[in-house]
Amino acid sequence: MHYVLFLSELYKSFNNTFSMGRSIIYTKNAPEPIGPYSQGVKAGNTLYVSGQIPIVPETGQMISDDITKETNQVMKNLWSILNAAGMDFSNVVKCSIFVTDLRDFPIINASYEKYFDGEEPARETVQVAALPKGAHVEISCIAVD
Repeated sequence: MHYVLFLSELYKSFNNTFSMGRSIIYTKNAPEPIGPYSQGVKAGNTLYVSGQIPIVPETGQMISDDITKETNQVMKNLWSILNAAGMDFSNVVKCSIFVTDLRDFPIINASYEKYFDGEEPARETVQVAALPKGAHVEISCIAVD
């Protein structure tokens, strides 16, 4: 009987999430997507933010000469998308960080941690062979209202 009740509650939860619909989040304060994807998608009370690289939205130019500046620009881009959805970094529950050189990990961490008030989200950091447009760091996140 408990199993049936559990399945019933799970179905209601699943159904409520999708009945709330989904909306595309877009802001001119973050870089234009460079492919067929959205800056963010909100489904129910959850926001999925696409990976951001250090492109300055106002100029379309990418910062690529200093990993600290790159990370700060990526975080600004994430914040702009979160803000467009009515959220901020306090809503972030998960980040994914992709880097081309794990030796930059301590520098990225030093910049990254400044955006969270001691309640950092879950995350993983992965070294990759390459990132779009030759970026050295890319970060995506999931936030909950």
